[in-house]
Amino acid sequence: MARHQLVSDRGASVSRRLDSAKGAGHNMNMTDDAHARPTSEVEGPLYDPEVPTPTHGERARSMVSQLGTGTLCTIAEQPAGFPYGSLVTAAFLGSEPVFLLSELAEHTKNLKLDCRASLLMAETAASDPLANGRVTLLGSCERVADDDTKPTREAFLKAHPAAAYYVDFRDFGFWNLHVESIRYIGGYGRMSWVSQEDWTLATVDPLADRAAGIISHMNADHAETMVTMCRAFSRATDTISATMTGVDRYGFEMSATTAAGPRPIRLAFPEAVASSDETRKAIVAMYRRAQEKIGK
Repeated sequence: MARHQLVSDRGASVSRRLDSAKGAGHNMNMTDDAHARPTSEVEGPLYDPEVPTPTHGERARSMVSQLGTGTLCTIAEQPAGFPYGSLVTAAFLGSEPVFLLSELAEHTKNLKLDCRASLLMAETAASDPLANGRVTLLGSCERVADDDTKPTREAFLKAHPAAAYYVDFRDFGFWNLHVESIRYIGGYGRMSWVSQEDWTLATVDPLADRAAGIISHMNADHAETMVTMCRAFSRATDTISATMTGVDRYGFEMSATTAAGPRPIRLAFPEAVASSDETRKAIVAMYRRAQEKIGK
């Protein structure tokens, strides 16, 4: 599949830097293609844009690993040729989504005539719907052969144990979407077409199922800690308050309130972490260094 390349208004130099970063594995910019703004309003980042950051493939894989439903779009039989979207439950077997579909469903009838399909999976946490992350997976969907359903069955029932009630109904069968194209949107200004290679080789972040709890804890109990780190480790030295907005194995992101308004800040851990305990220890160590740096 040809690799899609999006180039932002920041010019070709950014495009080259993103290509280099993707080749490095995880050192990608926090924003690949931010929406264009008037030139007078464009400001440079207040943090080091080269800090280790998940690739969009890693972000997308981590996101969908926490989601169990999506919109399956097929080519309608009736009315002929129209895109038809329906709510489905999904699980993942490796990098590909699997479904347990009823023969009575319209999407199943559509797939038997035209295997082309897409699956949209979206977060719902942010109050602004468009600030939520979402991933669209496009490819061909086919029924899993009856003699090859064991891995699919195990993956699906692990994600949706309630499906055990109807998994053996004769009119239900497992289907697999063979992913050919991947569109990732991580909220405003963070979006790209992810290559098949990046999608396939990416691994789910070890903090994916713990991130929400870590973020909630930091914002509730350690707001001043983040202010100190913003002042010490970024150019946001006038930070008034800070809110953690994301955390992953490589570091964390904050929205820092400055005299000029809210600004995004990303800081990297000294080394990649793999658990909540390692995350806590890394943040404590960073906070102590921040205190020393600004003389607190």
